[in-house]
Amino acid sequence: MKPTVNASCISCGGCEATCPAVFKLEEVDGKMIAVVQEADYEAEKAKIDEAIAGCPVQSISWEQ
Repeated sequence: MKPTVNASCISCGGCEATCPAVFKLEEVDGKMIAVVQEADYEAEKAKIDEAIAGCPVQSISWEQ
């Protein structure tokens, strides 16, 4: 499984602060959003789950 960020991202930076190995704020199509970096998602699972739980607009989830 891989984490994903949808278009409702408000670029608050919480996910990047929680799990910088996986999430990074970048400009995409003129808008700042969190993007998912290549990483060992299994090793970062606890931090990714923490970022998902802490997202104020629920824009992060696990891609099936």
